[in-house]
Amino acid sequence: MSEMSDVVDRLVRYCSVASQSDPLSADKVPSTACQFDMANVIADDLRKLGAENVSVTESAYVTAHWPASAGCEALPTLGFCCHIDTAWQSYGDPVHPQVLRYEGGRLVIGSGRDGKEVALDPKTNPCLDRMVGWDLVTSDGTSLLGGDDKAGDAMVVSLLSRLKADPSLPHPRLAVSFVPDEEIGHGAALLDLDEFGAAFGYTIDGGPLGEFCYETFNAAEAKVRAKGLSVHTGTAKGIMINASEAIMRFHALVPPQERPEYTEGHDGFYYLERVEGNCEEALADYIIRDHDQDKVEARKELMRQAVAFVNQAFGQEVLTIEIRDQYHNLADVVALPEHRHLIDNARAAYAKIGQEMTCIPMRGGTDGSQLSFRGFACANLSACYYNAHGVREFVPVPELEAMVDMLQELVALYAVPQPAVG
Repeated sequence: MSEMSDVVDRLVRYCSVASQSDPLSADKVPSTACQFDMANVIADDLRKLGAENVSVTESAYVTAHWPASAGCEALPTLGFCCHIDTAWQSYGDPVHPQVLRYEGGRLVIGSGRDGKEVALDPKTNPCLDRMVGWDLVTSDGTSLLGGDDKAGDAMVVSLLSRLKADPSLPHPRLAVSFVPDEEIGHGAALLDLDEFGAAFGYTIDGGPLGEFCYETFNAAEAKVRAKGLSVHTGTAKGIMINASEAIMRFHALVPPQERPEYTEGHDGFYYLERVEGNCEEALADYIIRDHDQDKVEARKELMRQAVAFVNQAFGQEVLTIEIRDQYHNLADVVALPEHRHLIDNARAAYAKIGQEMTCIPMRGGTDGSQLSFRGFACANLSACYYNAHGVREFVPVPELEAMVDMLQELVALYAVPQPAVG
């Protein structure tokens, strides 16, 4: 391939820094010390570019500001938010990113940790058919790449590099943030919005170029715990209470057709994330997702009733359940008339680079799902990663570079006062 562009170089460099989050240590922020390594790399890049107010907090939040171009100083600050952690569901340390030319057919990217060949295949990724002749950033097959969300990180920093190189490019004051633990549901929860100083903006944590999201799931988590009674199996009759058996009875009452593998679009689901146990103690962790909050509440109630049914069958309280809301559908904020510019300007910026915008109902959440309800309204833009959370993750170079062009066009659209809401 030819010499790497600024954003490709940053992506490769950022992906080389291991920064997985860990749900089993989610009681601290960040959940893993390695996220500080990623935070410091980005902070150093921001300082070298001359960003203002660069900060790394004790929780590994990176924030900075970029001054407005001449004549735009009085306009509202526009914010961008990305995350620095990578997914915990696959191998993520060490990461060996590489740039490969795709010439069609199967592309072998390397061997997995089991020694078996790892390849990208148009049979499972039909999008590859339009990428013949493109350079792709991949791992070597032994880990995920981490393009989710280091592609977003690289795009934002490369945008600032452009603005430094050409001060004539119009833009308002920018606030940028890079947050930890998004992959385990924490994300931007501790972002100081007063110090951040932006009332609206965008997260950059979506899929293919042109993808845009202002609608997400509502989300809750449910923790089901079982307490049993262990006795010798030879004398167990009428005495033993098997905690693992109680969890299995509960799970059988959760509608099987409403699991992620059987749903799509606006369908909601129940997902069993983790289960473990023995006779005396067992646990099952679930997540609940739906675009309609009323349906989320109905799902919660079904799980409570399932717990009650199992307890009644045992004749005592064997199961307990704790349910906690995680985030809400950001459409409830972004679709309001006063924030419609977030959608309209994104569509216009995509059009300026020759890309049609495609709005999707995200079957997940973003940092914007919580930020929007905290007063920072933000929709979600493409980060151009594919096959996230697995060893076949990749980022097409032309899409990565095009998104920096899109961001340049987007900030220019905010270099003028936004239309008043009528």
